[in-house]
Amino acid sequence: MPLERLDYDTAQLMAEHPPIWRDRNKQVVFGINSPPGSIHGGQLTYSRWAAMPVPDVVDPVAARRLVEARDGFYDYAPSLGPGAVEWHVNFADPHLFVAYSGGLFAQDEMQVAEHPALGAVKEALASAGHRAVTIDAGEPTPALVTGVERRCRIVTDRDASAGRPDGLYGNAFSRASTEAVTRATTRIDPPTVTNIVAMSAPPGGYGRYRAETIEAVLVTAFTGFRAAVLESRRMVGPDVRVAVHTGYWGCGAFGGNRVLMALLQVLAGGMAGLDSLVFHVGAPGGRAPLEEALRRLRDELAVASPVRARDLIEQITALGFAWGVSDGN
Repeated sequence: MPLERLDYDTAQLMAEHPPIWRDRNKQVVFGINSPPGSIHGGQLTYSRWAAMPVPDVVDPVAARRLVEARDGFYDYAPSLGPGAVEWHVNFADPHLFVAYSGGLFAQDEMQVAEHPALGAVKEALASAGHRAVTIDAGEPTPALVTGVERRCRIVTDRDASAGRPDGLYGNAFSRASTEAVTRATTRIDPPTVTNIVAMSAPPGGYGRYRAETIEAVLVTAFTGFRAAVLESRRMVGPDVRVAVHTGYWGCGAFGGNRVLMALLQVLAGGMAGLDSLVFHVGAPGGRAPLEEALRRLRDELAVASPVRARDLIEQITALGFAWGVSDGN
């Protein structure tokens, strides 16, 4: 059971707790995806989950089989067939959707801009005094949102001919002209529907990863993925197939190691009982860290499979993964 579960009528939510866009370019995006007279449909559910202990035994070989690599960033195309439930990871701050209204445009903020009801969820939680956090008292508390409308798509690549020579990602978004943002934004009508897993990675470090940090990442990803499985079963039934879409979570502003963070998410997906883990590798050349993670799982960590989770964490620690550096976004 989650720590809390709240159901919202989306139209009422948007009317009573509309997202507050402080950045002019986000106002432009909202004007495109939700012009005056727009109808915000459906029901959405917010839930927040306490950290779950990982299983005692892990099967790295089975976990590797779940992975589907996709070039590029989230396209929100499904992985499994009809009747399945698909989720997309929000690379969250410890405070849920904390920077959605300002000028920053990293993965978290881009997702809220395309799914404006997520901003309304943030405002509603704050208004009611709920703890809208993905880490509480040092423990992960991933937040899930089901049934949220995706009302537009925004391209962020560099394209000087379209007025975005520096792209729109990160801090470049607020510097771009309103004309460039308008050209980059396409309304989705009727909207599609997305399920979100918001979970926060460790916010930066240096030197080699310690065992407790590796364990914390594994617990966080496992909790978020397992919560997605449990919510999917609640919504559809015990035999539903479940996919989670993710990428290099925690490897931008937080400076995480791409190989390690991919490896731990793959293991967490296997532990959680996913049917598919769709890994979006981002820019051209982005497959290399994921492929390295899968190679290490095969050649160095799956020699004896299944394996005790405690032993696996020790083995991963011994590989000596080192922190990267923040990308400044």
